[in-house]
Amino acid sequence: MNFELGPLKPEPGQLIVGLICFLLTVRVLGRRVLPRIERLQADRRDATEGGVERAEALHAEADRVYEAYRNELADARHEAARIRQEAAEQGAAAIAAAREDGVRERDRLVAEAHARITVDQALAAVTLRQDIGELAVDLAGRIVGESLAAAAAERDTVERFFDEH
Repeated sequence: MNFELGPLKPEPGQLIVGLICFLLTVRVLGRRVLPRIERLQADRRDATEGGVERAEALHAEADRVYEAYRNELADARHEAARIRQEAAEQGAAAIAAAREDGVRERDRLVAEAHARITVDQALAAVTLRQDIGELAVDLAGRIVGESLAAAAAERDTVERFFDEH
């Protein structure tokens, strides 16, 4: 088979020079350019995959920190509830103690007042007896026309009257 290539048929000298240039270009590209390209691709792949891995690691760390935060917050809420409960109990105990002290103080004051009233009533009764006795003797003396104070004192007439009634 004999093909007529016409204008496409290269000359052997040009073919050899083209082939040498091609091989030199492939060699330069293979030794210098391709390793740099592969290195850049590896760096980019590492940066991309490493970035994803770092992002996943950061996400896992963030999840762990978030869970720790939620646990601490729950613990703080429980502690606050416990403190509120203790404060309420202490407040109720303080109110009960104050109420008890108030009742004791009231009872003491009422007892003192009753004692004072009893003493005042007794003093008033004694004073009233004396005054009524003196007035009665004086009035009887005015009616009779002479002083009966000495006779009444001698006989304790007024005291006997009050003792009988």
